[in-house]
Amino acid sequence: MSPEKESNGLENDTFAIHGHFCELENDGEGSDLSEEDDKNKLAYCVTDVPAWYLCIILGIQHLLTAFGGIIAIPLILSQGLCLQHDGLTQGHLISTIFFVSGVCTLLQVTFGIRLPIVQGGTFAFLAPSMAMLSMPEWTCPAWTQNASLVNTTSPEYIDVWQSRMRELQGSIMVGSLFQVLVGFSGLIGFFMRFIGPLTIAPTISLIGLSLYDSAGMSAGNHWGISTMTTALIILFSQYLRHIPVPFPTYNKTKKLHTSRIYIFQLLPVLLGITLSWLICYIFTISNVLPSDPEKYGYLARTDLKGDVISQAPWFRFPYPGQWGLPTVSLAGLIGILAGVLSSMIESVGDYHACARLSGAPPPPKHAINRGIGIEGIGCLLAGAWGTGNGTTSYSENVGALGITKVGSRMVIVAGGVLMIIMGLFCKIGAIFTTIPTPVIGGMFLVMFGVISAAGVSNLQYADMNSSRNVFIFGFSMFSGLVIPNWIFKNPDAIATGVVELDQLLQVLLTTSMFIGGFFGFFLDNTIPGTLRERGIMDWNKIPLDDSSNTLESSEVYNLPFGISSYLSSFSWVRYVPFLPPNAPSSQDEEPYNNWTKITFKDFKNNNICKVLNTNKNLKTAI
Repeated sequence: MSPEKESNGLENDTFAIHGHFCELENDGEGSDLSEEDDKNKLAYCVTDVPAWYLCIILGIQHLLTAFGGIIAIPLILSQGLCLQHDGLTQGHLISTIFFVSGVCTLLQVTFGIRLPIVQGGTFAFLAPSMAMLSMPEWTCPAWTQNASLVNTTSPEYIDVWQSRMRELQGSIMVGSLFQVLVGFSGLIGFFMRFIGPLTIAPTISLIGLSLYDSAGMSAGNHWGISTMTTALIILFSQYLRHIPVPFPTYNKTKKLHTSRIYIFQLLPVLLGITLSWLICYIFTISNVLPSDPEKYGYLARTDLKGDVISQAPWFRFPYPGQWGLPTVSLAGLIGILAGVLSSMIESVGDYHACARLSGAPPPPKHAINRGIGIEGIGCLLAGAWGTGNGTTSYSENVGALGITKVGSRMVIVAGGVLMIIMGLFCKIGAIFTTIPTPVIGGMFLVMFGVISAAGVSNLQYADMNSSRNVFIFGFSMFSGLVIPNWIFKNPDAIATGVVELDQLLQVLLTTSMFIGGFFGFFLDNTIPGTLRERGIMDWNKIPLDDSSNTLESSEVYNLPFGISSYLSSFSWVRYVPFLPPNAPSSQDEEPYNNWTKITFKDFKNNNICKVLNTNKNLKTAI
């Protein structure tokens, strides 16, 4: 194949030896668009296996793409867990969430939806988690806010943060059982009938907007550094994303040469953080930043947690219950359920986008059910291991498939293994805890803004010229901001006389995404409106019918290791929502072994004679 450059972040000669091109789904009907076809070609489809070194390289890229979101979650939670001044424990949390993310990624790619989709921490759980940790009984003691008073090895301090973590763990584990039930029972299809853009838009948007305080507090420690970080991320991700950078590469054809890679488009967050981090280091050793803890800008120094790296062990194996036996409360559980529902619906959209970008047919119902169920198991594992969070599908990694044109799930398997390895070496997690707080704040300004905008983008499916829809969205959003703000300022306003009920209302009414999502769901399903007006028709336009009877679908979505073929001999399989109902057995496939498939593309390209000539004495099915 010719080494022509494509706008995919890499040159084709990178894949020249081992590449196997396939087509992305094209909406055109018979039009001869050769240039467009070239852009839609994938170097590797979902079932292809690239060379091992490409799997590692592209797996590292997916790990780095998910990097920003994964490390942001423990850093935000550390405020509610009273861990601001305990870098070593923060490092352990980062290592744990990387380890669990790797395990959940392997489970999803192998037994779940079986598409090349990365699993990682979810921001949908952050809002209810922070709401629970802001309750009076979980408010951090004043002495934990002073670094000079914190002894990270004292039993009293350890009990302070571990008791909060155990409460989070129990709520996440019990809440995840709901997701397991919804997935493996097939109820996700039932829920999707009533949940549309006007429910999803305020729910996801308020995830980002509710975290503005965390972003402001971190960025406010040095607005100059945080502004520089934000500006660099914007520069790399928006202004320089189409500018290629030459990198030395090697292959058997061209030997050592340079290839142009769109590095700014692939790793804008990592590059922005690293450059700001380096500048902070230079300012620290040159004493530009103050060494007095009382002066403004002190938290931008890079030597505040220098001992964390030396204290962290080289190797540490995270294990379930490492912070103690989880506990659970009704208030925390109900709040987490709001996050679980939001995460599930978002993941269904990710599955369809991932299938299109990886050259796979639309996912059938049984695969979607299994994917949601495995995500529930992933949240259960995340709770058991003590990440303080759950897991979900990463949309940014789905987007990376379209950039690299590599849709192989083996690349994601490699990325999952690398996450596990990264989680086992604690010094890697400890290094990330030394990132100055203003740099993290600058990253939050971009990340939380994008999350909010991603939620609003769901309104494209609804008719926003309708006064009905404008009212529902506006009221849901405003209520999701006003009510939690008032409750935070008047924490004693809720006094029903029943402590458990007070706690439940406190968490729900301070969780912005729950309030916005509740009003959006209630009003959208009670105020009269057509399906087209509500956006339900376009929202569910992606085919959800069971397409498992095609060979291509069975190759992608059937269970591995011959499990589907074995189960196909049992009649009860058709009644199990997460198993392929028509998995062909070897006996069913035998009559078709002598048939050759001719597609519409063969007609268009006049390849019928070529197909017949190369397959003489074979029957032909059109």
